[in-house]
Amino acid sequence: MAFTDFKSADEVQKEYQIKMQEKDFLRLSPIELPKHFISEYEFVNEHFDIFTSEASRCENVIYPILREVCKKSVKQHALWSHKSISASEMLVGTPDYMIAKRSELGKNVLGNPLILIVEAKQNDFKKGWGQCLAELVAAQQLNENSEQSIYGIVTDAEVWQFGKLKGHLFTKNASRVTIDNLNDVFGAICAIVDLASNE
Repeated sequence: MAFTDFKSADEVQKEYQIKMQEKDFLRLSPIELPKHFISEYEFVNEHFDIFTSEASRCENVIYPILREVCKKSVKQHALWSHKSISASEMLVGTPDYMIAKRSELGKNVLGNPLILIVEAKQNDFKKGWGQCLAELVAAQQLNENSEQSIYGIVTDAEVWQFGKLKGHLFTKNASRVTIDNLNDVFGAICAIVDLASNE
């Protein structure tokens, strides 16, 4: 069963007996993006319709922001795009993006997944969280440590939502950020990377 077969978080919850709560675990505070990044984003946003399609959202908004975040910790973390993972016959698929521990074996080897990022196709956050939670369960099994928190992000490039799975408890952050303030998005993702690094 592919991650995308799960249509909502509650389907994953029932399958794997996961409780859910909604509360803020993430301290949201803006971090200023480099001027060159803001300049490039403003240029493409002014001259191109970057929110017109899923591919455009990924190429022009989601991936560039994730890459910029990972530059800050490139010796500890690697950013993966559309890398297949498989924890079992029920948990298999290709996450949109992953931030993982950098493997000692080289940049071509996936380390332990820490953060799974899902693009909410057609702005469907319900289905996006179903896919993301399934990926979090898979990452938990691959890491062989259910007490380590695994973090998730679901976004349509405009709204960014955050969650974490620890043991059999899924916590969805009550607060979210929007692309209207790039520094808020950057700060939130940096905060998640910091949490994942300190587990």
